[in-house]
Amino acid sequence: MDDAIRACADLVRRGDPERLRAAMAAPVPARRKLFPIYAFNVEVARAPWVTQESMIAEMRLQWWRDALLEIAEGRDVRRHEVATPLSGVLDRASAVQLDELVLARRWDVYREPFEDETAFRSHLDHTAGHLLRASVRALGVEPNEAVTDAAFALGLANWFRAVPALEAAGRVPLVDGRETAVRSLAEEGLERLGRARKAGVPAAARPAMLMLWQAGGILGRAARRPALVKAGEIEPAPLRDRLTLTARALTGRW
Repeated sequence: MDDAIRACADLVRRGDPERLRAAMAAPVPARRKLFPIYAFNVEVARAPWVTQESMIAEMRLQWWRDALLEIAEGRDVRRHEVATPLSGVLDRASAVQLDELVLARRWDVYREPFEDETAFRSHLDHTAGHLLRASVRALGVEPNEAVTDAAFALGLANWFRAVPALEAAGRVPLVDGRETAVRSLAEEGLERLGRARKAGVPAAARPAMLMLWQAGGILGRAARRPALVKAGEIEPAPLRDRLTLTARALTGRW
């Protein structure tokens, strides 16, 4: 891979090792498309957390909005280790959707809880959903309903994993944190994941779907024992986790 893609891969290695593992399990041509998108996600996800000043965090996010606007409008894109290669893999639709992802990350800047369940679901769709859709589209496939269902499951699983850290940082990550509500969400995530797998996606999109290799196990544990979410005890067992990813990469299942 050329230097720009290697730089993106290194950023993902440092900031999102699980997406690195998923990308490295994909064929090399797919990695060239996925690494700039995953590196973008690392940059945007950490922007609200590298400073205590909300205005500075907003400025960091606005920088990415401006870069995405340049990509969407087909203008010359600012030189940057991520923005430059990102411009080579996004089409206009993805650039517009990723702008919504950046806007959604403003939630991390402040401490207000989600207004309601609809706002929470919108946040998952605009973050995990748009990221997966952009990844699939970069691989030459128009996202279908299965991608939307899968993204909900992935976003919810990752959100459950983040709950303890978000609460420790003074955020209110769940609209309803009762165990019954957590179980209901987890069961919905499992149902939508099963529906997505049954519907399937074109073979070309499967490298992007490898990110789901942990989602079913995490949601299953949350459904069986929802108290584990707040306790931070729903992480997959390391050995089984590695074997699962290897099997998914070899079989094309996700």
